[in-house]
Amino acid sequence: MSYSHLDLAAAFAGRFGNEPDGLWSAPGRVNVIGEHTDYNDGFVLPFAIQHSTTIAVAVRTNRIVRVASTFAPDDDPVTADLDALEEGSVEGWAAYPLGVLWALEQSGHRCPGMDLLVDSSVPVGAGLSSSAALECAVAIAANELSEAGVSRRELAAIGQLAENRMVGAPTGIMDQSASLLGEAGQAVFLDCRSGDSRLVPLDLKGAGLELMVIDTRVSHSHSTGGYAARRRSCERGAEMMGVAALRDLSVGDLAEGAGVLDEETFRRVRHVVTENARVEDAVQLLGAKGPVALGPLLVASHASMRDDFEISCPELDTAVEVSLDTGALGARMTGGGFGGSAIVLASVDDMPAIRAAVVRAFSVAGFRAPVIFSVLPSAGAGRVV
Repeated sequence: MSYSHLDLAAAFAGRFGNEPDGLWSAPGRVNVIGEHTDYNDGFVLPFAIQHSTTIAVAVRTNRIVRVASTFAPDDDPVTADLDALEEGSVEGWAAYPLGVLWALEQSGHRCPGMDLLVDSSVPVGAGLSSSAALECAVAIAANELSEAGVSRRELAAIGQLAENRMVGAPTGIMDQSASLLGEAGQAVFLDCRSGDSRLVPLDLKGAGLELMVIDTRVSHSHSTGGYAARRRSCERGAEMMGVAALRDLSVGDLAEGAGVLDEETFRRVRHVVTENARVEDAVQLLGAKGPVALGPLLVASHASMRDDFEISCPELDTAVEVSLDTGALGARMTGGGFGGSAIVLASVDDMPAIRAAVVRAFSVAGFRAPVIFSVLPSAGAGRVV
């Protein structure tokens, strides 16, 4: 249960002994389609959700930063000197907020010392980008408090730099862009090579639809294991195909790729190339027919991630299959994979039956009970108090 703004300000005063200078918030995100395309210079279509991370911040008179969390109210704050921060110098969750301040300074912007208290309603490990929500809340606050004047597009790159270099997670720029650039009722169509983006209307309510998140409660980590291995496969595939990034290949190039690449690398490449095409198709369909037309693309995206990219798991497959069998228009896993969440697109009237069927199927399979909730395209990061 996240704190109200008033309660968070009071908790900050109790922890640090003075009032905060303000509260800033940044949302998590759901990716409609476009998975593992971002670090391949491709296309993505996420939107900001109503679940967010909020931070209370007060500027200090020195270069010391103290960060604390409402999730560990009895723990001492993590303390760091901005002048001593360097890659890998911070471990655990504090690497995200401190990494953003480090990245801002690496980009030429001097930050003041500050005290931060973090609170969040974004489920951790659910593939909804709780990490980027924290990064973007800190970025938007530090940008204002230091009067740096950094654009939101630049702040997204700073958040990515923090996650890549301080945290050590080789993620792309999608999550930070969605959190910073999102608007209510809109998805963000992002070209991850150029950084250009535009908003695409995603009127779920107007179409009588709901987008449901099924958090499988199978946690994942971007800084270890399969995510990094998939990224290396993509880089190897691009090199073997003679292109700068997989973004430069079209579906028509896959026939040639089958003769050049080993079987596993070919499947990794095929996922990224076809997923890029699905993102562009999704944007076109949203403009022509609205969100009701997205279903088949979601289904194809999940099959590609399950079979070609091999990042699904039994819980995700069950959530998708049962949802489709119970009347969903489309469903797929979302996020980096190896756990996390699935999304389900269905009519509002069909959602109760889908939800009940998924809960029942998880119980029969012996899985942990999923956490299920609906999301709507929501506003991006900003000051709240």
